[in-house]
Amino acid sequence: MRFADITGQEDLKRHLVQSVDAGRISHAQLFTGQAGAGALALAVAYVQYLCCRHRRGGDSCGECPDCKQIAALAHPDLHLVFPVNKQGKKSGEVMRSDEFLPLFRGLFAERGGYFSAQDWYDRLDLGKTLKGMIAAREADDIIRKLSFKSFEADYKTMLIWLPEAMNEEAANKILKILEEPWEKTLFLLISEQPERLLPTIISRTQEVAVPRIAPDVLERAAQERGVTDPVKARNIARLAGGDLVELQHLVAGESDALRKENFDLFCGLMRLSYNDKHLELVTWAEEAAQLSREQQRAFLRDASRLLRESYMLHAGINEISYLWGEELAFCSKFAPFVGSQNIEPLIAEIECALAQISQNGNPTIVFTHFALSVSKMIKRL
Repeated sequence: MRFADITGQEDLKRHLVQSVDAGRISHAQLFTGQAGAGALALAVAYVQYLCCRHRRGGDSCGECPDCKQIAALAHPDLHLVFPVNKQGKKSGEVMRSDEFLPLFRGLFAERGGYFSAQDWYDRLDLGKTLKGMIAAREADDIIRKLSFKSFEADYKTMLIWLPEAMNEEAANKILKILEEPWEKTLFLLISEQPERLLPTIISRTQEVAVPRIAPDVLERAAQERGVTDPVKARNIARLAGGDLVELQHLVAGESDALRKENFDLFCGLMRLSYNDKHLELVTWAEEAAQLSREQQRAFLRDASRLLRESYMLHAGINEISYLWGEELAFCSKFAPFVGSQNIEPLIAEIECALAQISQNGNPTIVFTHFALSVSKMIKRL
């Protein structure tokens, strides 16, 4: 994985290259950002650049043994930890990342380093109820692996993808390693939800914030993936919201069914809200609670988008609205109910629900409170 393989993020790539060239390599770094922004891919490209012995032009050579092994996630000095689980797990059975490493390598190679937690859980076939986790035993393995000398590279690298999936015991063990690191040891934590990490872990890492990808970059990416209509490419880039993973789903049509399901759920919530059907809203919340955690988060993000688009229609700035078909038809009629008086509180409710779902709050309680709160704010303005 070379920096040249990363979509966009030119400023950040230059910063990472300059830090290595200047010898400013923090022993613990926290890459934060959405999966589709490329945090995981950037972290791997950074390790490859650090270990490459034939760097040129601000990038790794991609041809030496170190580069090839790191690109395949198979270098002996690159250790990987990520959330794992499986259906039918026995009581007391501990899952380790190493057992699932071939699957992880396969997904990484297939998607070019761009995939979400849900993509990984789907590959593990966890269903709607199970999710991945990083157990304390995994932290013990990290200590064991890093206690050895490096095999080939100057640095031993421990890459932890989604460290927010660590339980408390594992997090505390990792904290101790961060406080007293071995020489020439590099920790890279790649997090989508850093707010769920221990504050003490955050304070001992140097953050590398990975921003969303610029719309014009995504527009070109859509065209490279076969979208020849420039208007459609522009609309898809806007809908992707700076997320290459979402862009890939949109181009392939894979998000159509999920987007339609989220749209129907949104329409149901708003119709019940402006008709003051409070008992039916409780039933709506129970339906939403049956979705998987990732689907619930996807719905809330879609609801935020549709509310913002409705607000723009209400404000009369249709030219920057990216709606069409059923979404445009509904939001055009719904726009009078969303204005300057309630758009900010509505988005705040969504963000609150997102945070609670991300922190494993009871979805029935979260969505019941969310639906009833929204219903109080929806009225003709």
